[in-house]
Amino acid sequence: MLAVTTLAAPLLVAAAPVTSTGWASSGSVDVTVDNEHVVTGELAKCTVDGPYSAQTQGGATGDIAVFGFGETGCGRSDAVSVAQASGHRFEATVLKRYGGPALSVRTYSAKCATTATGSLGEVSIGTVEGITVPPQIPPNDRIVIPGGPAGTALATVILNETVTPQPPDGSLVTHAVHIELFPQGGPASGDVYLGTAACDPFGKK
Repeated sequence: MLAVTTLAAPLLVAAAPVTSTGWASSGSVDVTVDNEHVVTGELAKCTVDGPYSAQTQGGATGDIAVFGFGETGCGRSDAVSVAQASGHRFEATVLKRYGGPALSVRTYSAKCATTATGSLGEVSIGTVEGITVPPQIPPNDRIVIPGGPAGTALATVILNETVTPQPPDGSLVTHAVHIELFPQGGPASGDVYLGTAACDPFGKK
């Protein structure tokens, strides 16, 4: 199964010439589980100002998640900035301690590019196990994993997520997969991201 969706950020006309920016990461973990804080930072991060590419061989973050090989590439050509990230064989095991499923994603990627007045984003997600994924993934597709205390969610999985500021300024951040632990409260909290690409035509980092 493979799903690809292209998204456009809201447009904004620049008042003066500026330098576009962009960055990408193959993934990250920032969670607190049973009072233990686990954070990886951005894995294999690149930016359009350098480093222009990066790789990670992956590895385990305790019994929270396991990342496979990941890589990124970033660059700028005239006014256009492009940032992209990909990863392989990810597995999140953190929910198993609370009776939930193991989540795995065979492949994933995220890409963005600036335009004269905004940004475009695109993601690709390969085989996913542990949750049911639609054949065509719409933007910001939210899948709730039940089983939390008092009927709350163990986690929310957001596929093909695009985040834009309010009010819109032409920039966007896109995530192939975003796992939010116990969004309504519980013994764990925080976020796991797979494939992040961020672009801004008007110069924010």
